[in-house]
Amino acid sequence: MDSRDYLVTDRIPLPDGPSVVQVEVTREDSYRIDVVPDVDAAITALLAELDGRRAVVITDHVVAELHSGRIVEALRENDQLLGTTSVPSGEKSKTATTAFELMDWLAQMGFARRDVVVALGGGVIADTVGWVASAYMRGVPYVNMPTTLLGQVDAGIGGKVAVDHSEAKNLVGAFYQPRAVISCLEYLGTLDRRQARAGLAEVVKKAVIASPALFEHIERNVDDLVECRSPAVDVLVHAASAIKTELVGRDPYEVDLRRPLNFGHTVGHAVETVTDYGPVLHGEAVAFGMAVAVDVARSRGVVDPATADRVVALIRRLGLPVSLADLGVEVDVDDVLGALAKIRQIRDGSLRFVLPVELGTTAIVEDVTSAEVREALTRERS
Repeated sequence: MDSRDYLVTDRIPLPDGPSVVQVEVTREDSYRIDVVPDVDAAITALLAELDGRRAVVITDHVVAELHSGRIVEALRENDQLLGTTSVPSGEKSKTATTAFELMDWLAQMGFARRDVVVALGGGVIADTVGWVASAYMRGVPYVNMPTTLLGQVDAGIGGKVAVDHSEAKNLVGAFYQPRAVISCLEYLGTLDRRQARAGLAEVVKKAVIASPALFEHIERNVDDLVECRSPAVDVLVHAASAIKTELVGRDPYEVDLRRPLNFGHTVGHAVETVTDYGPVLHGEAVAFGMAVAVDVARSRGVVDPATADRVVALIRRLGLPVSLADLGVEVDVDDVLGALAKIRQIRDGSLRFVLPVELGTTAIVEDVTSAEVREALTRERS
């Protein structure tokens, strides 16, 4: 035998008569999240993670212009660049059509099982490219390099990957963990304030459901955080990353759908669906969804009024929408309720709302009525 050959011997007995064959399959995933100050440190972390493997870089058109050059050049210099491509920026690229086009491209590049996909961009890239990696060759490794605040504090972490469908947001997807996450704080310096605010919405969510200390950090540093150029941002990204990994690690495949991380997302996803995944950013929709959930909790007497006021005040201070009029686009309440009904149908008749009780404590309920939602949707919050 050649020294590279090896023997495998099995002697599995036949079942002893008719029986049920019990299947037990387990899988454990672990990966690093590196929060680094600049692009040089990000490149160092990426090359260490690749460990000599070839890689492709997938990004969007805007990020390709702003950030991909030095990553691509470093891979090329190390003879590890297999190829690079980009897709149009924005939520409208988060589709099965885009995903299959990327799979075709990977096949044309001669992508092999040991090669690595680098997802360089915001939440749309993390979600779409993550799903591509989960499906191509039944799963290939990928590294998330989020370039937006929303990507660094939320979308790039946790392994929920998906594309949108006309019926519902994130309808087609999988649970597939990245090989690593590399969050480069230097990238955040190119964000406009709207994108920064959208990312902060996801951090407010985590603060309300799990960290009074993080909530206070945001309250103290609103202006610096919106600018994304302060040491306060470093603290924010580290804290949000740690909180999300802690919460996701308890139930990485969502066996139990009663998840505090869905705070603000029930209504938020419905708003994104009825506005055709474009004019309202994900973080903006989540911010409005949180305001609606706070209102339902207040009406039910679940949350202390002072806490409710504090949460809505912080959302407003960050320049995020708390009322329909703040969304900047006409949204029909009946359309939102219809989208929620569709979500209820998809989830086997269940529509769960995460309601704040106090900072760090939430109630997850399934009996919120359409009338309650309608009243909360239409309430003006000045």
